[in-house]
Amino acid sequence: MAISVLSEVEFGEDLPAFKPDTSLETGAKFAKLVGWDGPRFTDHEAAKEEGLAGAMIPGILSQGYLIAMIHNWAPPAEIIKVDTVFRAAVMADDSHTITGVVTDIDEENATVEIDLTVTNEKGETRVFGTANVRLPK
Repeated sequence: MAISVLSEVEFGEDLPAFKPDTSLETGAKFAKLVGWDGPRFTDHEAAKEEGLAGAMIPGILSQGYLIAMIHNWAPPAEIIKVDTVFRAAVMADDSHTITGVVTDIDEENATVEIDLTVTNEKGETRVFGTANVRLPK
């Protein structure tokens, strides 16, 4: 069930897991749209020649997926801030899952804090962070 108002949120609540599209095709298309069409985002073999394990998903696309996950959970949420730490690259064509948990509810300001994590299919944390969102009362 999607969250509509602050009173529907529970402390410690797990947000529904989100599977972002981390295909090379999507990552490369996004990278080209934002002017980052270098091989590290568009071609596995060329990225390996740069010393990487393969092509990566741009970090700003990963952040966009974090926001999409929040909006899937609570469509009326206003994103105030997303603070992320990139521990390792989100590799193109690898399966990833985004999870989140409510870690604080501020009823006076109608805000919620959510801890977010992006993990790969091996269970390795690639990105983590915290989002602050405002919800209707």
